[in-house]
Amino acid sequence: MNQTEAGQPPSLYAIFMAFALIALVSVGGGLSGWMMRDLVTRRQWVTSDEFLGGLALAQAFPGINAVNLAIWTGYQLRGGRGAAVATLGMLVPSIAAAIAIVSVFSELNHIPGVHYALAGLSAAAIGLSLEMGIFAARQSMTGLLPVLITVATFLSIFVFGASLAWVIAVATPCSIAAAWWHMKKAGRAESDDHSAT
Repeated sequence: MNQTEAGQPPSLYAIFMAFALIALVSVGGGLSGWMMRDLVTRRQWVTSDEFLGGLALAQAFPGINAVNLAIWTGYQLRGGRGAAVATLGMLVPSIAAAIAIVSVFSELNHIPGVHYALAGLSAAAIGLSLEMGIFAARQSMTGLLPVLITVATFLSIFVFGASLAWVIAVATPCSIAAAWWHMKKAGRAESDDHSAT
């Protein structure tokens, strides 16, 4: 389990409140960006490497990425109870807020300014998601092979319009092979250093 600066994992209440706040303030989307800022930068409950590993797992599993990431983070912090509390924090307040907002919006949707405000929120969410993507790319590009996989994935989807399922089917084993090669190379370098001393 991950430790806070005081040496103890955060309380279940703190985990619930953190995820409830993330869910409520991440208006317009970009949840993973909000989570990274709060959990990695602000609270320092997980490291950036741990967060990116959890994000990769969350995207690989079925279901909603943000909920999967909440489950993973809660589990890292306080085991099964942490996972349950983080999930409740992510879902319950935001569902209640969404019901309230929809009921208000149905009364105000004829006002043009409301639509402009929602468009502005969407633009902000896109910017936050872009920042998260750039951060993740910079952290994961540890050599030529990861850079080539990232560029090939981007070109396949956005330039050539390849099917996302096919791109994932090809890129995933390539990424796993690249990570395995990097770990093997790092292990060899470490054993060479030990033998030299």
